[in-house]
Amino acid sequence: MLAAIGARSIKDLFDDVPERVRFPELDLPAALAELDTRWELESLAGSNLTASDCACFLGAGAYNHFVPSVVDAVLNRGEFYTAYTPYQPEISQGTLQAIFEYQTMICDLTGMSVSNASHYDGATATAEAVITAINVHRLKRRKVVVSPFVHPEYRAVVRTYTQGMGLTIVGDENGGSAGLTDLLDEETACLIVQYPDFLGRVEDLSGLAEATHAAGALFVVVTDPIALGMLKPPGEFGADIVVGEGQGLGAGLNFGGPYLGFFASRKKYARKMAGRVVGQTVDAAGERGFVLTLSTREQHIRRERATSNICSNQGLVVLAAAVYMAALGKSGMRQVAELCYHKAHYAQQRIGEINGFSLLDDKPFFKEFVVRCPEPVQRINDYLLDEWDIIGGYDLGLDYAHLQDHMLLCVTEMNSRDEIDALVEALGEVTS
Repeated sequence: MLAAIGARSIKDLFDDVPERVRFPELDLPAALAELDTRWELESLAGSNLTASDCACFLGAGAYNHFVPSVVDAVLNRGEFYTAYTPYQPEISQGTLQAIFEYQTMICDLTGMSVSNASHYDGATATAEAVITAINVHRLKRRKVVVSPFVHPEYRAVVRTYTQGMGLTIVGDENGGSAGLTDLLDEETACLIVQYPDFLGRVEDLSGLAEATHAAGALFVVVTDPIALGMLKPPGEFGADIVVGEGQGLGAGLNFGGPYLGFFASRKKYARKMAGRVVGQTVDAAGERGFVLTLSTREQHIRRERATSNICSNQGLVVLAAAVYMAALGKSGMRQVAELCYHKAHYAQQRIGEINGFSLLDDKPFFKEFVVRCPEPVQRINDYLLDEWDIIGGYDLGLDYAHLQDHMLLCVTEMNSRDEIDALVEALGEVTS
């Protein structure tokens, strides 16, 4: 290899690196024995505060849901744990089947016809939905209408992801969602809404879907898959593309990742969809087999011709989601959703009775709700954590000027009645 590149020795390979920095002195501590290293790492890990150490009422896009032990049992199998890209179907049947099962269940959950393997997270899946809509309209429509109550980080990623594409993104400049239909016109590629929205509210979106289709645009719905255990699937009220964050499906919080963004659409948009799609077929012996299908090579090796440069997938997290959905089944998914719903409503009703705290509105909600606070949210959260070992809600004033001193609280099946009652008691002390 040295002869092929015209180098005489290994040393010649490093001629471009200044000699003074080739072999720097590293001020490292002495090596530790394995047992000492373990003690040190456990000590460091013990300084972290996790959702298993205290009551957690923080959501806003990442949720503390129960992860059945079967999820990790399957994930930790070597054949799955080390698998990456299933380019060779002959030796990747297990990985391909797991992805196929995941896609099938995502389609069942969302009411859509086709799903891909996954994107990096819910935010990038939302951005890819925009790119899909632009390509469906053959780049002739470049206006995107976004509800202000789509996750703020998702909206930010959409803007970052599509910068330089000449798009006009409107609708989320102010705090109100009224008038989204007034922004629809012949230039609109898609309208993006969230269901339940970022404030946890559940609204009938069929009217928005009809108005969007009347304008010739695509209706994109960002959703929580756990909520779909009991809510009407977006496909039933007119969604063209359904995306979201699949972290709640068996991935745990994991200090922020890795997560997965699910993406499902109507069948007619399958060829405009980024990512991988696994299909079922029959091999030469007549046995069932699985292959990558509708996967354009430009996506992997000819980036300048690709409609998207997403060619990877969150395979391991997809597997976790598949095992989670398969283990719970339809009745289990509904039970988790109902637990979240009823516990959240119990918490909202109790907090609404506390002097000084009031509820934002009376709209239906799923597992998150907004409370108007008598003190700054950060101050209340500091008190909850320091005095009660409770992780409080999300400060909505960070993203919405008109919601200063408003807290977004989240209650899942992991919050016991005792934890909710402790939160109510703690908030009562804030005002007293």
